[in-house]
Amino acid sequence: MKEQQKKYELTDEFIEHWSGKKLYRIRALVTFGSVVVGQLGGFVESEKNLDQSLLGNAWVFDDAQVFDDARVYGNAQVSGNAWVFDDARVSGDARVSGDARVYGDASVRSYAIISDKKMIFLASNVGSENGTLTVFNGKGGLIVTRGCFTGTVDEFLSKSAKVHDDKTRNEYKLLIEVAKSRILGVKNERN
Repeated sequence: MKEQQKKYELTDEFIEHWSGKKLYRIRALVTFGSVVVGQLGGFVESEKNLDQSLLGNAWVFDDAQVFDDARVYGNAQVSGNAWVFDDARVSGDARVSGDARVYGDASVRSYAIISDKKMIFLASNVGSENGTLTVFNGKGGLIVTRGCFTGTVDEFLSKSAKVHDDKTRNEYKLLIEVAKSRILGVKNERN
């Protein structure tokens, strides 16, 4: 069986994370998307953190860090000083940049644009399954993920109204309002 061509390699350059983990700088082995062969990228703990597939343009740029069981794949990009860790997933055409932190079991998909820690809101141990609610800035407005659901705030609240009891519905409504206040407040400060 033919071995799949690798997109990148781990270099000898590493940083030691405050947790004691070693994170290795990556180097492109082929040209893909906006990345050219030989280009240095950000830091990953291991190859499991960044997809090696040439079917997507996933990449970690600058001094961004991806570690623990976190994964970046598809056409997703992590850049600046952003961190993606724990069991977080960044996929599709998502962009995580600046000083953003994506963690827990958060999923950032599709057309997400997260450029600041305050551009994403996470609430854990919520709902009937004690899961994580994630709200983030998307190209078309705020996006909500919870379990296998991903959609707009209105779609999420509509779905919640159909499937949850009053207590859970109210909990989600309140959390969405807090998320809106934090994320939209940051956007308004910048304008």
